Amino acid sequence: MADLAKLVDELSALTVLEAAELSKLLEEKWGVSAAAPPVAVAAAAPGAAAAPAEEKTEFTVVLAGAGDKKINVIKEIRGITGLGLKEAKDLVEGAPKTVKEGVSKDEADKIKKALEGAGATVEVK
Repeated sequence: MADLAKLVDELSALTVLEAAELSKLLEEKWGVSAAAPPVAVAAAAPGAAAAPAEEKTEFTVVLAGAGDKKINVIKEIRGITGLGLKEAKDLVEGAPKTVKEGVSKDEADKIKKALEGAGATVEVK
């Protein structure tokens, strides 16, 4: 029987190209494929989902509801978006509506705090 420790050392010393060539030679010799069958890929998917997701960098601020102080919310919307009075009023009355898209987390939190301070209900997505 072969010395397994020596074999491990030799395989560890291979370059990526040499390892790929070795894989091809073994596939040909044994009549197998290194590709995983679809069942194995599906089984691996839940483990891949457990990997940490890429940190989100852009957020959308959504006005979920105007609350009791609609006028204060309209004023805040005008200040945040630069909309005119009618457009800001339509946005507030049409809630849920997107206030701003593609903003940083800090800006989204700032907008949320300002709108909630005016009496609105806000979601950050």
